[in-house]
Amino acid sequence: MRTIADRSIQVVPAVLRLPRRASALLPWAWAAALCLLYATVAVRRHVLLRTTGYDLGIFEQAVRAYAELRAPVVPLRGPGFNLLGDHFHPLLAALAPLYRIWPSPLCLLIAQSALLALAVVPLARWALRVLGRRAAHVVAAGYGLSWGIASAAAFDFHEVALAVPLLAHSLEALGRRRWGHAVAWAAPLLLIKEDLGLTLAAVGVYIAVKGPRRLGVATAAAGLIGSLIEIKLLLPAFNPGGDYAHGGNLSDGYGSLLSTLAHAPLDALRPDIKAMTLVLVFAPSALLALRSPLSLIAAPTLAWRMVSENGFHWGTAFHYSAILMPVVFAGLIDALAVWRRAGHPLAARHVRASLATVLAVTAVMIPSFPLAQLAQRATWRTTPHIEAARELLAKIPDGATVAASNRLIPQLTSRCTVVVFPTFPVDNELYRYDRTVFPPPTTEWILHDAQAPEAWPYKTGHWPYPIEQQEAELKAARERHGYELVAHRDGLTLLHRPTRPRPGATR
Repeated sequence: MRTIADRSIQVVPAVLRLPRRASALLPWAWAAALCLLYATVAVRRHVLLRTTGYDLGIFEQAVRAYAELRAPVVPLRGPGFNLLGDHFHPLLAALAPLYRIWPSPLCLLIAQSALLALAVVPLARWALRVLGRRAAHVVAAGYGLSWGIASAAAFDFHEVALAVPLLAHSLEALGRRRWGHAVAWAAPLLLIKEDLGLTLAAVGVYIAVKGPRRLGVATAAAGLIGSLIEIKLLLPAFNPGGDYAHGGNLSDGYGSLLSTLAHAPLDALRPDIKAMTLVLVFAPSALLALRSPLSLIAAPTLAWRMVSENGFHWGTAFHYSAILMPVVFAGLIDALAVWRRAGHPLAARHVRASLATVLAVTAVMIPSFPLAQLAQRATWRTTPHIEAARELLAKIPDGATVAASNRLIPQLTSRCTVVVFPTFPVDNELYRYDRTVFPPPTTEWILHDAQAPEAWPYKTGHWPYPIEQQEAELKAARERHGYELVAHRDGLTLLHRPTRPRPGATR
């Protein structure tokens, strides 16, 4: 028979295993909580008609095509436009099985919420191992509530969500000096967006300096060559215009490429919004991430954004900073781990003070960014305008062709073929065309919203044309192109053209 002493010997290891199991679950508990938080914001935005055709509708049309085993041809980007000619993101097809099961824009929004949340797992796990339990909670909260992730979670769906957890795992592997694992996690970045090959190259440079040089050089070369092939060969091959759709963002604004490069250091800080963004990127770590060489992995993304001529790239809105947040918090962990390993008498106090500062900065920044929507009464209220929109949307049959206002498009893309009203883009050109001449509408239905939607924290207004132009095109649809009024509610107008345009109807 077993004695009491024998039983106690068996119980002790079991008791010791309990804290370890709890620690192992800590990162996953944070991931689950953050996923719920992001999904709540994203779903409420969609219910309130705050999501957009540009970009949720575009990505849904692409994933819907993949789910139906078709090429990602996206009517919202132009007739016959293959979205692989816009940005190179074939890994987007990985979401097709989920969409096949649940064909809804909410499928993409919740998938994005999960992807952004999963990135906390390697970061919190790393912090737990090298800094302790409290630090892991701070890192998880800091990353999860950071403005870069919040801005992505609360603005439609974007392919970069696929890259965030991959890069986070790669950074953890770099911190543990598991060089092969780091490359394996980072390599798929080439299939998510053409500029992320530069991020892969930065990972390679880090490995070449800190680890096996041959592997690092090979990884850096693969990243650079991969991005070059995508930008120079693959994207033009898929693009109807035969060029790189976003090449104009990096044009030689000073007459020559050499002159543009010479001015680049100053242009990266002008106008002032660029300098502010550069500071805010590292602010969630209380700027401590700048102490770590891992922060240099953010350099390629920051560089192309700051020299871009597209003003949207310069600020803190939208999804552009999501890929930077894992780098920032990996740099924070690395910097604090170095300090703790130094054995300085004040090391523990320094780490505690740093983590407290990170929490304070996180708390101060939350109200200025999209997660604050959860505390707003308007987020939980359905207005008469939204009810009217749903009434008119229900009148459009499945399988119809529809031209709709930008924020009504995602309500239809899962069951109809949808384009933007008024016609946008024209001849597959996003901005380079005569805005005074519009092609006639060709869809069966038109659904227009004259009310400027609530879009906080982004600017409220009508897109892609001023309301005067939109109303003129709506009037022309009835007077010149044979559309008939079906319903008008609270600024929303539903038109239908049951037959072909009347003979002689011209522009």
